[in-house]
Amino acid sequence: MLGKGVVGGGGGARAPKPSFVSYVRPEEIHANEKEATEREVTLHLLPGEQLLCEASTVLKYVQEDTGQRGIYGRLVCTDFKIAFLGDEPALDNDEIQFKNKVIGENDITLPCVDQIYGVFDEKKKALSGQLKKYPEKLIIHCKDLRVFHFCLRYTKEEEVKRIVSGIIHHTQSPKLLKRLFLFSYAAAAPANPVANSEKRTLMFDSLEDWCWELERTKGNVKYKAMSVNEGYRVCERLPASFVVPISLSEEEVPRFQGHGIPIWCWSCHNGCALLKMSALPKEQDDGLLQIQKSFLDGIYRSIHRPPYELVKTEDLSSSFLSLQEIQTAYSKFKQLFLIDNSTEFWDTDIKWFSLLESSSWLDIIRRCLKKAIEVVECLEAQSMNILLLEENASDLCCLVSSLVQVMMDPHCRTTAGFQSLIQKEWVVGGHCFLDRCNHLRQSDKDEVPVFLLFLDCVWQLQQQHSPAFEFTETYLTVLSDSLYLPIFSTFFFNSQQQRDAHLGRESQEPWRRSWSLLTVWDWSVQFEPKAQMLLRNPLYVQRPKLDKTPRKGSRCKHHRQLSLPLTPPKSSPKRGFFREETDHLIKNLLGKRISKLMASDEPQDSWRDFYERWHSRPADPHGLLLPRVEGPAVCVWAQRYLRWIPEAQIVGGGPAATMRKLLEVMEQVQSLQEKVAERHPSCEGLQAEGPCLLRNSARLSSLFPFALLQRHSSKPVLPTSGWKSLGDEDDWAKREDEFVDLGDV
Repeated sequence: MLGKGVVGGGGGARAPKPSFVSYVRPEEIHANEKEATEREVTLHLLPGEQLLCEASTVLKYVQEDTGQRGIYGRLVCTDFKIAFLGDEPALDNDEIQFKNKVIGENDITLPCVDQIYGVFDEKKKALSGQLKKYPEKLIIHCKDLRVFHFCLRYTKEEEVKRIVSGIIHHTQSPKLLKRLFLFSYAAAAPANPVANSEKRTLMFDSLEDWCWELERTKGNVKYKAMSVNEGYRVCERLPASFVVPISLSEEEVPRFQGHGIPIWCWSCHNGCALLKMSALPKEQDDGLLQIQKSFLDGIYRSIHRPPYELVKTEDLSSSFLSLQEIQTAYSKFKQLFLIDNSTEFWDTDIKWFSLLESSSWLDIIRRCLKKAIEVVECLEAQSMNILLLEENASDLCCLVSSLVQVMMDPHCRTTAGFQSLIQKEWVVGGHCFLDRCNHLRQSDKDEVPVFLLFLDCVWQLQQQHSPAFEFTETYLTVLSDSLYLPIFSTFFFNSQQQRDAHLGRESQEPWRRSWSLLTVWDWSVQFEPKAQMLLRNPLYVQRPKLDKTPRKGSRCKHHRQLSLPLTPPKSSPKRGFFREETDHLIKNLLGKRISKLMASDEPQDSWRDFYERWHSRPADPHGLLLPRVEGPAVCVWAQRYLRWIPEAQIVGGGPAATMRKLLEVMEQVQSLQEKVAERHPSCEGLQAEGPCLLRNSARLSSLFPFALLQRHSSKPVLPTSGWKSLGDEDDWAKREDEFVDLGDV
């Protein structure tokens, strides 16, 4: 049925038969071909972008109700994107609610292409390599969960071969790093001035940034920043500068090529620290094992120095998630949103929740949040240093350490702080974005959405504690989209060494050093100031200004006070971590994981009391934040996953409608405060400012600002699987649309 360009409207007991058919006839297309050619849309190319192939007389199907209509136009492929240039009438200004300056509605960047399918005689088949037969319809599934349908039936055969082969080659075939569009754009784009403001994002590419972060978190008492890896002579996966315990000498760092070194992540207000470490290589030689034993002994003694003698190691490689679990869960999960047509949507609607549960994606999010809460409880309630351990400390270590900081540090919930956190823990921290996003199409096994999992976990926190976050869920959504925009260098390298080797200081070609490198944090590249308003949370509670006047007899407290009342501190044991059997345990390290060496005697659910006690009190937006993890508290990030499905919209409802009402109330409060301020000038009014689109538009939906409301489809009251009980489908085809009252369900 898809091959004929039509979609049926329902199901029944007999063989599937469409109740309504919308035909797209060739004569209608060619009748308007001349007129369409005259108003053909111009292809806009970025600096360095080149046109590779194109095809004319292509139909892009648009989902509408139970049928499809086609839009005539050209399908082009460049070294940056796949674009459809159609003769669709221009949208009203009110409808264009959130426009990206780099990528249009019908543009797909090459790294964003997930799978390509062809329709041969109404049968759908995945396409790859060289084809012997070319399809009459092309279906493209994108990593941002968009689905595009292109009909090639009326396109010339030569053009079909050229465009299909070109798209498959440039999106599915393995490629070299230097062939990414990032390099073409960097060489051709004009120099971009770097914005430098008081709230700038720390890039952590200099020793000064690390020192500033140490000073901010009061971690400079026990830890120090060093540039021993300058030129990446110690380890290619570590940044040039990083922070280690103050007692660790620079001579000890080069041992084992950076493995076994505790890297500082963040310091808690009570002096405890969060660290991460990559595991030592498993060697069989007794001499090397003895060296490892003495090396680890010195490393651990440098961490648990008085008065914080306790250290707990979390071996994430053995006691937490595996990358395979994350990959498998997301592969199942994303299929719920890659919907080819309306009929498929309603056919799966009745079993949607069971499919969601079987994917285990929400369960993985819940496990990540629980693990972060466990670490928070150790840092805050037990005053323990936490050492996260992983093979390369570049995946799950990044995830857990980032979540802990978002929960405990209010600075990480500001826009600049959150961006600095991602730079520190993910970009400079060595997360393999190139492999995990599979930008080079070299290994599907390495494609694991660890960073997307982190953003989903942050979204859960943001939804439950919205006033504590300066950014919105729209910010998180467009940040996830930016993973596939190859004009930014932020998410396209496995390490800083790889980035510098191709674009920066280590490049042998002097002309490369003058390249203009964009970071994703410059949001003006993608959005106009009006659209950037939607990235800022108007309900964010600003930190109150502290009274700097010193008071007699008062002791200055740290600026990051937690909302949880501190429990009586546990008495520090007389013996440190290394007990009498230390030597015996370290010798048993041969072939054993370090977590067994440092296993805690406390039960695994010791965080439960801490968790329940915190939720029994009002939350402080500038203190500790803990998410609820029970049952329905962890839910689907609807804006990101459902935004391209018209049937999933709730017109006039959802979070956007709630936000609009809140902004109306805030405006009333501000008006009253301004009147009070006229009589009492010392009183300050409310300074919150909401997005004008959100305030003025009466045509919002639950998927704002991505939904195009003039194209939403009418949804049946019952799923298609229940239509057969309401009568023969031929009768339903002759009836007018009517409301079916289900009563109280």
